[in-house]
Amino acid sequence: MPRYLSPPTTQPAARVGVLLVNLGSPSAPTPSAVRRFLAEMLSDPRMIELPRALWLPILHGVILRIRPRRSARLYQKIWMSEGSPLIVHAQRLAQGLQNALADMEGGAAVAIGMCYGAPAVAAGLQALRDRGIERLIVLPLYPQYAGVTTASVFDSVSAELTRWRVVPEIRFINDYHDAPDYIAALKASVLEHWQHYGRSEQLLMSFHSMPKKLFEKGDPYYLRCQATARLLAQALNLTDEEWSFSFQSRFGYQEWLQPYTADVVRDRAQHGMRKLTVICPGFSLDCLESLEEIAMTARESFLEHGGESFDYVPALNDRTDHVGVLARLVRTAR
Repeated sequence: MPRYLSPPTTQPAARVGVLLVNLGSPSAPTPSAVRRFLAEMLSDPRMIELPRALWLPILHGVILRIRPRRSARLYQKIWMSEGSPLIVHAQRLAQGLQNALADMEGGAAVAIGMCYGAPAVAAGLQALRDRGIERLIVLPLYPQYAGVTTASVFDSVSAELTRWRVVPEIRFINDYHDAPDYIAALKASVLEHWQHYGRSEQLLMSFHSMPKKLFEKGDPYYLRCQATARLLAQALNLTDEEWSFSFQSRFGYQEWLQPYTADVVRDRAQHGMRKLTVICPGFSLDCLESLEEIAMTARESFLEHGGESFDYVPALNDRTDHVGVLARLVRTAR
């Protein structure tokens, strides 16, 4: 009788696998690497909801000829010695979560995967499969659900699992925009920041924007962002004059969710505000949009238009309380 043996593994088996997913990053701050990254990201129908016959000629004939060089210069401004900030912070967060789940019955394995660029979602799933997982928990690192981000994670995971002979039991965490411990972690980060840098006249909560037409089609993202902002303001006991929220990172010429962060920052300075603090609650990990667009460019704009002090509250990244938020989500989902 033949004997069928399990394939060898270099790591112990884990009953539960956790895949942390985010947008992704270029592999290097160079025009060629940025071009590859943008080509993959902007080819996703979830990202750009236009007919392919119309959009792809614009993408390859115009955007990918112009944008990569400019974006590469921006990435160079925030690149870390270890690599892309988003990837570095994701790896540290994954290690923190792995440690936090060390006592989970049957064992747990944590991997990261990016919708675009490396490490890809497929690579993260393969790493978990190599650990022999029986149950898969997919956790998009987007606190506020949006079709363009969270649903894209679902698409990427589903596409890879169609190739698997044995598909594990799956849990998909859509959203945690109003989770009490997530709000508490944001609150703690703001208070710690103000303790170190001093309190400002207003806290501006800036979220990544999206085309307004997607909201009109029923995407709940705007309402999720609004809820997070109000809950954080309430947790900090802020008056209506002490906080506001806005949307950043607009792309193209169509109308996006407003008010635009760049306009709000300029307006606050022009109307006499001296000190402004900005936090980006929709970014679980610091990246180009938070580090360059907010901490650098928005700061320069505020100071140029009359403001005196501008400070940015870093993303939760691998803070202990952020790890705790994710660990609770995983334990609840399992």
